[in-house]
Amino acid sequence: MRAAAYDGVAVQYAEFAAEVWDRHPLERAVWAAFADSVRGRGPVADLGCGPGHLTAHLRSLGLDAFGVDLSPAMIALAEAAHPELRFAVGSMAALDVPDASLAGILSWYSVIHTPPAELPGYFAEFARTLAAGGHVLLGCFAARGEPLTSFDHKVTTAYCWPLDELAGIAAEAGFAEVGRVYREPGEGERPLRHGSLLLRKP
Repeated sequence: MRAAAYDGVAVQYAEFAAEVWDRHPLERAVWAAFADSVRGRGPVADLGCGPGHLTAHLRSLGLDAFGVDLSPAMIALAEAAHPELRFAVGSMAALDVPDASLAGILSWYSVIHTPPAELPGYFAEFARTLAAGGHVLLGCFAARGEPLTSFDHKVTTAYCWPLDELAGIAAEAGFAEVGRVYREPGEGERPLRHGSLLLRKP
């Protein structure tokens, strides 16, 4: 269902993403810190890569990055825009990569539509595919001390997570928190706080 929803808005989303990724210097700093943590250690998966903007940005930061997305339409756009990079249709819950083969995973707003009961399975898959010392960078809408809430996203239902809760689920999967960053909504954005969580597999 989520794949079909994004298939239907793929072109519009690609246009939106092209404008928004470079708007926030704080997020660029977070991506750079993630890149510094995993550079030279092996391949890096951009999960929920959409039209490939961030996959290409990770490659520009010196990472061996490839993209995975549930939406065939998104992958088609990514391949057309970045033919030098690798992209594949696939699920974050069942990645087509060997155990302990990745140095890093970027999950940038790609779990925001995931029902809470399914999220531990995603972290378990992250733990399976990451090598020891590998890192996950997760971006999401971040609650301001309130409990987990859902809201009507333009594409399909989305969730606003307390980062403490996300960090707890990650810890149950064996991850240690490295750090977190919050930013307030910018002009024209929906009035929700944004957060990022950097995790490490010991």
